[in-house]
Amino acid sequence: MSVDQLPATATLVFPATLTPEALEQAAGPLAVSLEETAQKSVAQCHDYLHLCLAEGREIYGATTGFGPLVGFAGQRQPADQCENLLFHLEVGQGPDLPPALARAALLARVWTLAHGRSGVALSVVDALRATLATSFAPAIPEYGSVGASGDLAPMAHAVRALQGRGHAYLGAVRMPADEALAGAGLAPLTLNGRDALALVNGTSVTAAAAGLALTVLTRSLNAATALTALMADVLGCRTDFVVPELYEALGHDDTARQAAVLRERLADHRPGADRPLQEPYSLRCAPHLLGAAASSLRHARQVVTDDLNGVSDNPLFFPERDVVAHGGNFFGQQVAFAADLMSVTATQMGNLAERQLDLLIDPHRNGGLNPVLAEVPGHDHGVQGVQLAATSLVARMRRRAMPASMQSLPTNHHNQDVVPFGTQAAITAHEQARTLRLLQGSLAVALVQAVKVGARRPTTADGARLLEALEPALAPDSPWAVRVRDAADLLDGALI
Repeated sequence: MSVDQLPATATLVFPATLTPEALEQAAGPLAVSLEETAQKSVAQCHDYLHLCLAEGREIYGATTGFGPLVGFAGQRQPADQCENLLFHLEVGQGPDLPPALARAALLARVWTLAHGRSGVALSVVDALRATLATSFAPAIPEYGSVGASGDLAPMAHAVRALQGRGHAYLGAVRMPADEALAGAGLAPLTLNGRDALALVNGTSVTAAAAGLALTVLTRSLNAATALTALMADVLGCRTDFVVPELYEALGHDDTARQAAVLRERLADHRPGADRPLQEPYSLRCAPHLLGAAASSLRHARQVVTDDLNGVSDNPLFFPERDVVAHGGNFFGQQVAFAADLMSVTATQMGNLAERQLDLLIDPHRNGGLNPVLAEVPGHDHGVQGVQLAATSLVARMRRRAMPASMQSLPTNHHNQDVVPFGTQAAITAHEQARTLRLLQGSLAVALVQAVKVGARRPTTADGARLLEALEPALAPDSPWAVRVRDAADLLDGALI
């Protein structure tokens, strides 16, 4: 059975709330349906658009040129006008975005178009739904968007692939888009009216990348808490740093909740006799750092969820009020700020993992275990290489944490004279989240190695369960790089 004969792995129904977690379901075949009221709304809005055109109303992108050329007439034939738009926006450069991200962007676009405010034909929404039911993913270059009118260039490449032009993926295989469409059993997308503008004019790539980043970072927050508890257990640390009185006095609810999770994980912990009164900050202040991360991710969740379930397009149509509203709902500043916050948050969580790894390999702080957790120092080198790679990863994260959301550069003949760079911010947050997984995988490998070379086994049920899950998965004859990736995958799953 080929990948495109497989049944859909999940089902989503509009107008249910589209959550960041639901975006991950688009990685595989996904059944998306619209309730009858939503189908009618899309069709009525499409009819209203054409009524307005028949009345001779001026409508951006349908009767006009695009961007700063709004003062000039566009192509007279609607299909030619669609081509007019896509041709000048097919300008992306660089490596392809991950196929799962490209498909998540299509899902996000379905959700915004299904509100029935864009004037798009119902057949276009149905074509996107049909695409999501297969393993087809458009090849979308990473660079080319300033995020001001949303994701013009990235979505233009996505639309071209749906038309059978450019390249696409079928499963994991990259090929010419027309071949991928044929393999998926999809007909090339046909566009009319303002269909092309409705498909590209919004924050779908931005929201999708930010939403996927958020889901990974949420799991990484849980992983960071589990690894911190395991490390405190293996080293025999005192647990004064999680007593509830501290956090009642502090007053930060998210930090108190993270401390409570740590306290629960360490409930049956038996401290060792040789640990100092106070641990270094990478343990003692971990609840505070992770609590701050939880606050940041809570804010990002609200912003991203709002964006996924709103309408990012221009103009918008309100048939029930006979209103055509020209504005800037495609301006992705909200998600840009939230994505930069996620990048900074991920980087500080990466700093924590790297510093905990450094503590664990130091004989002066790890209870006298061998340097770099070598079994026979000099004959082998333990996790020395793992730490070197972790240092490289955290340095990369720090460089990438420079905010994009305030890097505004005027462009587009000064039509876009202020821009949010939300697309870059969100794609960076997505990359940061994936890099953080590897740092946490590195720490997990080191914890397994610490027990192997003489650290005590966990005294808590929670720690014992986590260690027992990690140990058999990290085959001793596998390269360290493979062990790190395997540990990252385990932490990213339902293990913790």
